Amino acid sequence: MSRFCLLYLVVMTVGCSGTRPSPIGVTGGRLSACPASPNCVSSQSPDSKHAVEPLRYKGTAEQAKGMLIEALLGMKRVRIVAAEERYLHAEFTSALFRFVDDVEFLLDDGAKTIHVRSASRVGYSDLGVNRKRVEAIRSRFETLVSPFP
Repeated sequence: MSRFCLLYLVVMTVGCSGTRPSPIGVTGGRLSACPASPNCVSSQSPDSKHAVEPLRYKGTAEQAKGMLIEALLGMKRVRIVAAEERYLHAEFTSALFRFVDDVEFLLDDGAKTIHVRSASRVGYSDLGVNRKRVEAIRSRFETLVSPFP
């Protein structure tokens, strides 16, 4: 048996999901900060290597949350694990090795903004996957938001 096949069998047996990080969620009105590693992006990050723009919306927070959920559910291998009044937490699972990334959203209705944080559970580098995912979510979300005045 080749080494790759053996590695693949081990990975598929034990999985690469990692455990859900702690803390996750909202603390002091903010999403958790990104670690020093480059496998996380956040719209609340003060440094450019982790920073992404938040999502913007018009209308109510409830409408925005509904459109965000619709945008997420149209994507592959996503599971919404928490949907609170102003907070959403989704898990995205990679196709091959079943890596799980946590994507969180915090709605700020006063600023008509949705803050976002996307982070890998395991590994050091994500090769830009989290940043690309946030931009894909943004694109899907903006398509849904554009008809609103």
